[in-house]
Amino acid sequence: MNSPGETDRRSRTGHPWLKPLLLFLASLIVAWIVVGFIGAIDWSEVATAFSRLSLGSLLLLILGLLARQAFNAVPLSKFVPGLTWRRSVQNDLGANVVGTFAPPPSDVVLRVSMFNSWDINPIDGMAGVTLNMITFYAVRFLAPVLGVVLLATQEVERGHLVTAALSALVAFCLIGALVAVMRGDAMAAWVGRTAARVAGKVKDGIDEDAWSIAVVDFRGRMNETLRAGLLPALLTLIAMVLCDSLILLMSLRFIGVAAAQLSALDIIAGFLLAYPLTLMPLAGLGVLDAALLAAYTDIAGLPWEAEIVAALIVWRTITIGGPLVLGSLTVVWWRRETAQAPP
Repeated sequence: MNSPGETDRRSRTGHPWLKPLLLFLASLIVAWIVVGFIGAIDWSEVATAFSRLSLGSLLLLILGLLARQAFNAVPLSKFVPGLTWRRSVQNDLGANVVGTFAPPPSDVVLRVSMFNSWDINPIDGMAGVTLNMITFYAVRFLAPVLGVVLLATQEVERGHLVTAALSALVAFCLIGALVAVMRGDAMAAWVGRTAARVAGKVKDGIDEDAWSIAVVDFRGRMNETLRAGLLPALLTLIAMVLCDSLILLMSLRFIGVAAAQLSALDIIAGFLLAYPLTLMPLAGLGVLDAALLAAYTDIAGLPWEAEIVAALIVWRTITIGGPLVLGSLTVVWWRRETAQAPP
C-alpha cells in the first residue's frame, strides 16, 4: 500500500502534461470561435500565398530570428555572474526545447546541469533565471503601452487605452517589486510576506516566514547584479519583442500584403497590443493568431484574409519552430562539449 505522501506526489506529478494540453486545446477552441466571426478561410488561396516566398525571404526571416534570440539572451548574462552571452544563448535555447517536449522540471534540470558544467553556482544561476522571468513578464505587459504610443498620431480606440492601462499597472507592479527588493532587507521581507499572502489565497500551507527569508536571501545574493542589470535587461527584452514584430512584418510583406493594405505602424502596433496573449501555452498559439487575424483583416479587408493567414503561419513557423531546432542543436553541442571536457 502506498503512503499518503507517495499518493500525493503521484497525483501532482502523474500527468504533468495534462494542464498544458488542456490550456492549448482551450486556446485552439477560442481561436476557432474568433476565426468563425471573421469568415471561412480559403485554404487553397493560403497555399497559393505560400508560393510567393523566396529563398532570400526565408534567409532574411532566419536572420531576424537570430537577432531576436541574441537580444533574448542578454538579460540572463547580466543577471548571472560569470555567464557569458554565448552560454546564455545556449542555456535559454536548451531550456526552451526541453521544457516544450518534456514535463517540468526538466528545463530546470537542464539549466542547473549546464551551470554546473560551466563552474557557475547553480543557486546564482537559478536566481538569475528568476530575475530574467520577472523582467520578461514586465516587458510582456509593457508591450501594449508601446503599441498605444505608436498609435498616438491616430485616433486610439478606447478598448486599446484600457488594455494599455491595465497592462501598464501589472508591469509597474512587477518592476516596482524588483526595485523594492533592492532597497533593503526590510522591504525584501515585506515583499516576501505580501507575496505569500497573495499565494495563500489560492493555495493552502503557504509559510509567510519562509517566503520572507527566501526573498531576503535572494536580495543579498542578487542585489548588485540586479542594480546593474535591470535597465539593460528591460531594454534588450523590448528590442526582442520588436524583433518579433519585425519578423511578422517581413512575413506579411513577403507573402504579398503591401503597405497599401496594412501599414508597418498598424502591423507592429497591433502586435504589441495583443502581446500579453503570449501568456497562453506555446506563446499564445491559436489565441494570439486569431486576435491578430481579426485586427489585420478588419484593416486590410476580407479579400486579404488568406494572405494574412499564410503570413501568420510563416511567422509562427520561424518564431516557434526555429528556436526548437536551434535548441536541439544547442543541447547536442553542449553534451558534446561536456563529454570532451577534462574531469
